[in-house]
Amino acid sequence: MPKYKYVGDKAVLIEFDNKISEEINEEVRKLDIAINKFLKNLIVETVPAYNSILLYYDPLDVNIKDLLNKLKNLEKSKYNFEIPEPRKLEIPLIYGGDYGPDLEYVAEYNNLTKEEVIEKHIAGEYRVYMLGFTPGFPYLGGLPDELATPRHKNPRGKIIAGSVGIAGSQTGIYPITSPGGWQIIGRTPLDLFIPDSDNPFLFQHGDIVEFKKINRKEYINFKN
Repeated sequence: MPKYKYVGDKAVLIEFDNKISEEINEEVRKLDIAINKFLKNLIVETVPAYNSILLYYDPLDVNIKDLLNKLKNLEKSKYNFEIPEPRKLEIPLIYGGDYGPDLEYVAEYNNLTKEEVIEKHIAGEYRVYMLGFTPGFPYLGGLPDELATPRHKNPRGKIIAGSVGIAGSQTGIYPITSPGGWQIIGRTPLDLFIPDSDNPFLFQHGDIVEFKKINRKEYINFKN
C-alpha cells in the first residue's frame, strides 16, 4: 500500500516501496492513469517517478482530506477498468565516433570491445522510469549489468540533443542540447522534445524502449 505525504499546501506525495523495480514502477503507472481518469477534475497535474507520484491540487478548490479519501479508495479498488499496456518504441541510434565519444571508455571500463558494448546495449529492453532533468529526458531502467559505468567526474558543458548516455546502471537520452555528465555512446536523430507541439514529449512514463543500430547515412536521412 502506498503512503501519502503532504508536500507544502498544494501537493501530495504518493510513495510506494523505497526501492527501484519494474513491478513498483508499473504500480505507479497504473495509479497515475487511474487518477487522471477518475479524479481529473480534482487535480492540477501528476508527476510519476520511479516509485512515487507527486500530485498537485488547488487548495482553494479541493478539500485535501476528501481528496486523500478518494485516492485511497481508488487505490483499493484496483481501478476497476482495463489499464492499457505500455507503449513500445523503437529508437534508431548511431553508435560511436563523433556521435558517441565515450563508447571506447565504456568498453574499456567493462573489459569489453566496442562491438560488444553495442550488441549488449541493443539487446536490452528498457523502461521509462521517470522523465526529468531537462524537458522529456527519459531515465531508462534495464541496462545490462555488464555496461554499468560511472558518470564523468566533471560534466561536459554541452551535450548535443539526441545523445544517448550511460550513468551507473541506467541509460538515457538528452532531449535538448545541455550540460551533462553521462557517458555518451551514441545519438538518435529523433526529436524528443518539440515545445510547440500538442504532445511535446516523445516519451511517456512507463514506455518500453528498444534501440536499433543505424549507420551515418541512415542518420542523415532521418534528419532530412
